[in-house]
Amino acid sequence: MRILVAPDSFKGSLKSTEVALLIKKGLQRVDESWLIVERPLADGGEGTVEVLVQGTKGKMIEKEVTGPRGEKVKAHIGVVSNGEVAVLEMAEVAGLTLLLPEERNPRFTTTYGVGELIKEAVNLGFCRIILGIGGSATNDGGMGALRALGVKFFDREGRELRGIGDDLINLARIDSQHLFEKPEGVELIIACDVKNPLYGEEGAAYVYGPQKGANPEEVEMLDRGLRNYARLVKEHTGIEIDHLPGAGAAGGIGAGLYAFWGAEFVSGIQLVMDILGVEEEIKKADLVISGEGKVDKQSLYGKVVSGVREKCDRWHKPLILVGGKITEEAFSLWEDKVLALFSITNGPMSEEEAFKKAPFLLEHLSFNLGRVWKGGAMYV
Repeated sequence: MRILVAPDSFKGSLKSTEVALLIKKGLQRVDESWLIVERPLADGGEGTVEVLVQGTKGKMIEKEVTGPRGEKVKAHIGVVSNGEVAVLEMAEVAGLTLLLPEERNPRFTTTYGVGELIKEAVNLGFCRIILGIGGSATNDGGMGALRALGVKFFDREGRELRGIGDDLINLARIDSQHLFEKPEGVELIIACDVKNPLYGEEGAAYVYGPQKGANPEEVEMLDRGLRNYARLVKEHTGIEIDHLPGAGAAGGIGAGLYAFWGAEFVSGIQLVMDILGVEEEIKKADLVISGEGKVDKQSLYGKVVSGVREKCDRWHKPLILVGGKITEEAFSLWEDKVLALFSITNGPMSEEEAFKKAPFLLEHLSFNLGRVWKGGAMYV
């Protein structure tokens, strides 16, 4: 029996590496002869660097860069085992979890540190730089990152802007003559699975601004700022970023890097699975188990579990999903797409209690799943 365990993290409680290990422990309590293959996954958000470094036996390089409110933070350049690919994680540099709840407001946060980290990766000689942009605290259109790469932004009075969300509406002129240009042969890959445009009702400010601490008035101002920014970027570069699919992710950083650095958008989960050889493992597996902290309608679109399901469908492999929480709509949406869907909770409990008990609950559920799977196989 060969079982592939390929989960996302259970955000707020367990990293994907911990989830995979707990599922493995529960299954092996049923039958130690089963071959359990662990492939913890991520989709470009938190944990992407760790997953790719661990999964390819690469290494970490630690750097000190600027955080979302101008403070210094420690971040990593993950080196994939072949030594040519660097993986960066926006959540480590400009992430929401770096800030206290009262500090969160995309009007005042910057992506400056992301630009610093990109420059570090280039100077270290990497040919391919992957930037995972999930979990950001920003809405600056990538102005901060571009400032770190040498672009200058000015208001109508000629004052240089800092590159925060508030500056978008005041931007009047762009100067890129000192841009740190991307060297020939270097690729910048934006790992992103959402398709939101830069602005409008489905754009960066309206969809993600409230999650980052913006009130309705601030959201409207940030959206107008992104419209102003897009207009000036087109005037300066000739490149239109308004309706670029994915431009609205992470406060628009991909749009800015696309216009000034030729960044390319790719599916985060597909990229991670390709690097880790997940499809090959799915082909060899008798059973696949995946999951995430909350399985809901959004799980169908660009998340780890949707990527795993797609590959399982292709190779006709049974897939079981486990989740910390499963919404009512998820059962109907997923029932014809997976073999089974299970929540780890075993009774009424608060979210805080579920987070605290998650290791026990997940291992215990995995043990029971293993018993059912083995018992069912006995009667086939």
